[in-house]
Amino acid sequence: MNIDKIKKSVGIVGNSELIDEMLIKVAQVATTDISVLVTGASGSGKEMVAKSIHKNSKRKFKELITVNCAAIPQGIIESELFGHKKGSFTGANEDRKGYFEAANDGTIFLDEIGELPKETQAKLLRVIEQGEFLKVGDTKLRTVNVRIVAATNRDLKAEVDKNNFRQDLYFRLKTVNIKVPDLKDHIEDLESLVSRFALEFTARNDMPYKGFSKQALTLMKSYSWPGNIRELKNLVESLLVMNKGERIDRKMISQQLNTDEYSSNKDLPMKLDINQDKAERELILRQLLFLRQELNELKQIFLASKGMNDLYENDVKSNSYYLPENVNLDNIKNKVKSIDEAKAFALQDDSVGEVSMQDIENEIIERTLIKMDGNRRKAAEALNISERTLYRKIKEYGIKD
Repeated sequence: MNIDKIKKSVGIVGNSELIDEMLIKVAQVATTDISVLVTGASGSGKEMVAKSIHKNSKRKFKELITVNCAAIPQGIIESELFGHKKGSFTGANEDRKGYFEAANDGTIFLDEIGELPKETQAKLLRVIEQGEFLKVGDTKLRTVNVRIVAATNRDLKAEVDKNNFRQDLYFRLKTVNIKVPDLKDHIEDLESLVSRFALEFTARNDMPYKGFSKQALTLMKSYSWPGNIRELKNLVESLLVMNKGERIDRKMISQQLNTDEYSSNKDLPMKLDINQDKAERELILRQLLFLRQELNELKQIFLASKGMNDLYENDVKSNSYYLPENVNLDNIKNKVKSIDEAKAFALQDDSVGEVSMQDIENEIIERTLIKMDGNRRKAAEALNISERTLYRKIKEYGIKD
């Protein structure tokens, strides 16, 4: 099977050796019904690999059902996967099909399979080996004909050693293992990825696009991309929105990535010798604190125009453990055309004029939940708080995850 055909079938971008090697494996397994385990870091593109397997299989005209195992609460995961009978538990008011039944004759993609409870792992193994399952509350065995593609960013062998993952299921899944490389390992594909993301986003939003400078792309290639392709896509879209109609240059990239070259946020250094989750959490906090700094600078412009600057400076110093003491007004003056605009901006409600720590905490929790695809346990670990505390905060702030 031609790997260019596979790329076109789902829109995979890249001509690097690592991507081509990965797609050769996809071509080898796509036309069979063998179960496949896709491994790779978060944001590297595991779901695209699953889609490419399905789109190039004999099941391509049937359903591809994607299930994020980490996002389903443990108490209902078996009902979601296998369905349930009416009256099998409180709230089961009717018979319901599960994801496996819905995917019959097609493909089911089990993302974050390492998050499945061990009891559910045993039932999944039975489906893989015998094509049989029981609905919750039922005694009748049902059969299903489904292709299983699983994915994880965990080291399942290590999870087996820790007794968190069944060894028999691990051996059954790892018959074919397709590894998705980190973006930093095929950085030569970055320009093609940037072009694809930028053209798609600007076309979808009817925005002008003047491209990225060569210097900007060079700086991007030197970055480590801990969030992989997902982080790159988010960065490209953010740059296009914040610099609408402009050619993206090196300075814009540097400021967005908080590199030392142009960053006005140097008072908040970020350690590099920490794990990915902590690094991303610290990056989020940096961005939020930088936003607070800019909002307070806007307020300073307004108050200075009213002869109230001394009063404001005292207020800022009382919160100096959040903000750098030096305030660069040039950055803000370029963003507002007049003092009247700054005044109108600063006189909005307190959530704009002053960002509270509650606002920051709320934002961090929301972004961390998004990063963890709604997995509360992983989000709690990344935030270094207990699950109970996280649940309380979600309820307190009314966060919908």
